[in-house]
Amino acid sequence: MNAASLLKTAPAEPPHCPPPAIGGLAPFSSVDWPGQLAAVVFVAGCPWRCHYCHNPHLQTRARTLDWDDVFAFLRRRVGLLDAVVFSGGEPLSEPQLPQLMRDVRALGYKIGLHTGGIYPARLADVLPLMDWVGLDIKTSAPRYDALTGRRGSAAPVDACLDLLLQNGGAFECRTTWHPDWLPEPQLLALAQNLSQRGVKHYALQAYRSAPGTPAITLPSEGTQRALAACFSSFCCR
Repeated sequence: MNAASLLKTAPAEPPHCPPPAIGGLAPFSSVDWPGQLAAVVFVAGCPWRCHYCHNPHLQTRARTLDWDDVFAFLRRRVGLLDAVVFSGGEPLSEPQLPQLMRDVRALGYKIGLHTGGIYPARLADVLPLMDWVGLDIKTSAPRYDALTGRRGSAAPVDACLDLLLQNGGAFECRTTWHPDWLPEPQLLALAQNLSQRGVKHYALQAYRSAPGTPAITLPSEGTQRALAACFSSFCCR
């Protein structure tokens, strides 16, 4: 490979910016973007403190991987993976995320994003760069602040959902569920509201005490059937 081609493929980094806060890398996943084989890049940093968070080590902004190393790995996997998903933490907390997405798209990958819906303006900035979004709808609006530990946390999520609906691109809403913080009647009401707003794809993620462990509990079969009736696609995972 000559110097000119290296310059074309090397990831660009804005001047005078601290390195991106990359907190982890999953080399292969078949579940983080439904229907796609993806690598998952975890961005460290999140202003919320959800009590059930499975990645609390990613709540604080800290860099454990160099982006150049991650990019080199992704370049080697071209043709073997379909996509790259940026997750977290909250990936939109990373100021350099738009450039990271451009770097990855230049390799030919599809781009996905997992977000809690904290930063509507930043989501709007990167929407043209993405092919799919997984938006967390954590609970009903009145319960949001108690769950996230931050005041006014429901409003930006609502704004992010509006952006996704207006944009018309592919996205999924999903809720990590436990009956202690969202009883089944409120869960169904939440889902019906999402459906009425135009959400087509919804996933219920059963709460687990740790990744890979069995689900603590699942909604009743009747509730699952009612949820499925609200959407074009529904899954409980």
